[in-house]
Amino acid sequence: MSHSTKQRQAVLACLSGRRGELLSAAELTQILRQAGSPVGLATIYRHLTRLEEAGFVHRVNTPEGAFYRYCEEESSGGRECFLLRCESCGQILHLDCSHLRALYEHLERDHHFIVNPRETVFSGLCEACARRGKEALHEQP
Repeated sequence: MSHSTKQRQAVLACLSGRRGELLSAAELTQILRQAGSPVGLATIYRHLTRLEEAGFVHRVNTPEGAFYRYCEEESSGGRECFLLRCESCGQILHLDCSHLRALYEHLERDHHFIVNPRETVFSGLCEACARRGKEALHEQP
């Protein structure tokens, strides 16, 4: 096994061990160094790109920069895999839903637009924040 492959496996293991968390490349570098795997930032970016292309990692672009999250599900070609971002608490949820395939196929067939599901993030309110919002509406005089 090459050094590059060991490093890539270390990056993937780090992300999979922190399921549900968003980590920057700098944070991954620091975590791996603390765990005894000295690796450079440029190497981390290279591995993240390859892992993203292979469907193991989601990249989430924010105003603060790119963050990475382990992809918990292996779906058929990634066409059913996407992320949900809560506008209130900031939580990022991974979802694998076969109903989304129909939307992607419709956009491609009827609108000649191919969605990149690995880069698609839907924004809205998570269940807990939506419930708090409804409760707040009922409490108003």
